[in-house]
Amino acid sequence: MTRIAIDGRIIVDGRTLSYEDVVAVARHGAEVVLADEVLPRLTRERAVVDDVVDRQVPTYGLTTGLGLRASYALPREELEEFSVRTVRGRANAVGDPLPAPLVRAALLARVNGIAGGGSGVRPEIARLLVDMLNARVHPVIPEVGSIGASDLCQMAHVGLVVIGEGSAELAGELLDGRTALRQAGLAPAVLGPKDGHVLCSGSPLAAGPGALALHEAAAVLTLAQAVTALTYEGFRANTSPLDARVLDLRAAPGQSRAACELLALLDGGLLGDPQYARRVQDPISLRCAAQVHGALHTALDFADAALRPELNGCGDNPVVLADTGEILSSGNFHTPGLALAFDTLALALTQTASLSAERMRRLLAPTVSGLPANLSPYGPERSGFAPLAKTAQALVAEIRMLSVPVCTDPRHGADSVEDDSTNAALGARRLATILTRLRQLLAVEAVVAAQAVDLAAPSALGRGPRLLHRAIRAVVPGLDDDRPCGPDVEAVHHDVLGSDDVRSALRTASTGTDGGS
Repeated sequence: MTRIAIDGRIIVDGRTLSYEDVVAVARHGAEVVLADEVLPRLTRERAVVDDVVDRQVPTYGLTTGLGLRASYALPREELEEFSVRTVRGRANAVGDPLPAPLVRAALLARVNGIAGGGSGVRPEIARLLVDMLNARVHPVIPEVGSIGASDLCQMAHVGLVVIGEGSAELAGELLDGRTALRQAGLAPAVLGPKDGHVLCSGSPLAAGPGALALHEAAAVLTLAQAVTALTYEGFRANTSPLDARVLDLRAAPGQSRAACELLALLDGGLLGDPQYARRVQDPISLRCAAQVHGALHTALDFADAALRPELNGCGDNPVVLADTGEILSSGNFHTPGLALAFDTLALALTQTASLSAERMRRLLAPTVSGLPANLSPYGPERSGFAPLAKTAQALVAEIRMLSVPVCTDPRHGADSVEDDSTNAALGARRLATILTRLRQLLAVEAVVAAQAVDLAAPSALGRGPRLLHRAIRAVVPGLDDDRPCGPDVEAVHHDVLGSDDVRSALRTASTGTDGGS
């Protein structure tokens, strides 16, 4: 169960961070506090680290080097400086800076991973990371650098700011790390043994941005269902493929859930009764919406099962066990299941996108839709929405290109040692672009479907389509004579499909818990 303070602060304990928490901190600037048990836990673990250092026990990344230098014993007097060199030597990411919400999501994910235990970091480091989040000191993290064997080369840029180096954004201004900390009333940390490695470790650029992506993907699936229901109304579709008796004959994962949501959205209109269907059998893009959206439901469930342990677990290597005083080698930094889940979700989103574009094209074809050509009230002498089909196909092409799996891409780190990685951070980052393009594509379908509803003029709409049609017409008028439709699509994309109020209302309607209005 998520722990949220009465004043709305997010309490981080390493165990219960939710996607909603990540959104609250990353996008809305919610304050973060460490749970009462966190600092004592870190103190106990740090005592184990100090003991191992004092006894000079060979321990990877603590008293020895990293990667190929794991067999090299570090002199005791160099351990603190080795932590600093670890950060400096790994800050090798390139490209444009990640947007602030992604940086905040990654910082929160790393703080939560540390809070749950296992890293052995000094408690002061965890406190400083939380203070940076709350003061909105955002390290500049270039977008390219992780191959998914921990996000070393990107998270090292966070480590630079922690020690007063690197660059950070504060109140819209780009500053060097030391100045940014000072202006926020903070001071750089002095790193002890292992601290530099901890700052670079884990997979927070997969976990944090991945949490944002999964939260948005769930919302986009609801939008896809609602837009599909609106298209059903304009097309006057046959809903018999949504009948539970039909679906039970081949219980594919997710399809019954998707069908129930579509029927709930259509409740209150005529289409719940198949006798009002215009055709005996509709095109696959309408007839099989429950199967495709059901597959997306299943992909989301798979991604959720893979991401939650990463978001609320320890991805460090080695790990510190305070109860036994041991420090053990770990493979918990490796994320093949998470990378596979992100790839699967990308492919499922692409299937959903392809279906949307095809439904939109069916609405434009009078021989299939029974409506005027291109949904122009003037008929074929006007372009109507025909040119929008090209925009839809361009969006699908980009989504399809972005969905190419990355988890099997061959790559390596240190020779003979780091001989596999996952690209999980890349898999998470590209989901954000896919979701943006899919929302734009759904906005195209929504604009066209609203026009189809106007022309078909059914005597009653289901509650979901009624709500969505009203929201669309509040920002975009119906098409009379030809006009540029790009601005209409953008308005629906931002003001309707991007509206929290509309999303919430559609989510409620899809669960069948509200009669609509």
